[in-house]
Amino acid sequence: MSILIFRIAECGVKKENRKMGNSQSPSSHKDPRFASSSRAFSHTELEALKSLHASLAAQSQSNGPHVSPSVFKNYFGLHDPLGDRMFDLVTQQRKDQKLTFEDLVIAKGIYEKGTKDEIEEFIYQLLDVSGNGIVGRSDLECVLVAMFDNIFNIDNSEHGSSAHHNTVNIFLNAAKFAKHDERHAEESLSFEDFRTWCTLLPSVRKFLGSLLIPPNQGRPGSQVPRLLHLENIDPNMILLKKMYAWHIGGILPQHDLEEWKLLYHSSVNGLSFSTFLGNVSKDKGPTVLIIKDKEGYVYGGYASQPWERHGDFYGDLKSFLFQLYPTASIFRPTGANTNLQWCAVNFSSASIPNGIGFGGKVNHFGLFLSATLDQGHTFACTTFGSPCLSKTNRIYPEVIECWGVVTKVADEEKHDGRKGTVLERFKEDRNMLNMVGLANSSE
Repeated sequence: MSILIFRIAECGVKKENRKMGNSQSPSSHKDPRFASSSRAFSHTELEALKSLHASLAAQSQSNGPHVSPSVFKNYFGLHDPLGDRMFDLVTQQRKDQKLTFEDLVIAKGIYEKGTKDEIEEFIYQLLDVSGNGIVGRSDLECVLVAMFDNIFNIDNSEHGSSAHHNTVNIFLNAAKFAKHDERHAEESLSFEDFRTWCTLLPSVRKFLGSLLIPPNQGRPGSQVPRLLHLENIDPNMILLKKMYAWHIGGILPQHDLEEWKLLYHSSVNGLSFSTFLGNVSKDKGPTVLIIKDKEGYVYGGYASQPWERHGDFYGDLKSFLFQLYPTASIFRPTGANTNLQWCAVNFSSASIPNGIGFGGKVNHFGLFLSATLDQGHTFACTTFGSPCLSKTNRIYPEVIECWGVVTKVADEEKHDGRKGTVLERFKEDRNMLNMVGLANSSE
């Protein structure tokens, strides 16, 4: 992190002989960081940034080509304390309350066009809203509250940490705080533990990596699926809340975040495996399985392939496991094996247990729900790098839900006719995930 701190801090050194009237001319900038960041943008992009800065500066009614904190935060839809911290970082922590064109180009060059390390170091610094040099639990709580207020448009009567207390805690529970600095009494989140936290919470990482995109332009990480269910179902019965859906959707493409519809609810449809399969197989699309067990834990899995009778594992690398309560986490395929999805119906062999599952191995799944729907199990598994999802390995469901993902993609993508073995398709999927930076690795 020290390299990025040096880069940002150095950008704040004033050029004593620079004329204010030339401050927006690229040729007049002697700061090498500006020149380096400028090369990351096309000429059209730079001109657009210049026009944006000029417009915001005019709204700021400043005595020079500077953008004020209030105009900056209003344009990007950022509010205290996250907006204050972002403005502080973008202005190289000069504390002069003036955002120059040079500042904007350098910040966006690092935050949006930099290497993975540079971007994540910037975000890590962003979390230090107190500015005391560490990322403590209180910092993370402030950031999460600000995020939820922004994403879910909480009105003034609900504004603040009290409206999100339970949800904030389940996201905080995924973070590993420890004593790193004797000068601070508060435990903090190290940079490496921050990166792990982001891996477990891709929705958080996506949102925090897109704050310099105006919200009216479709800021990534803000999409929440519209949850559809029959009107005669009491909303209080439903496990999948909006914040849970946002969390699960953090790993999914935009076209899978439009609408999710309730296909099965155990309290409404009963504990019938045939009813379950009949309901969830109608659309032949991806599904989200959610279980609340008698220990109070809530967790599940995203099935990218339809639930259809097989005598062995099947599926692809788009499937994953997740936890919702008391900790929020997502566990993506590691590439360790192809044991992704399981659906066995009416088999008489003990080696082919009837029910549905994800990951692991036969009789030792990452998550398994028996065909009786009244019991199952969850074990740590290498398929998803996931731990036991509940308090104990043996689970007894209290509520089971399954949601269908209403994808907006054309039917040919669902039936793309890919040839080859499961392993060949698995390798193809892994290459795709590596390209977009979503595959798990030892990083």
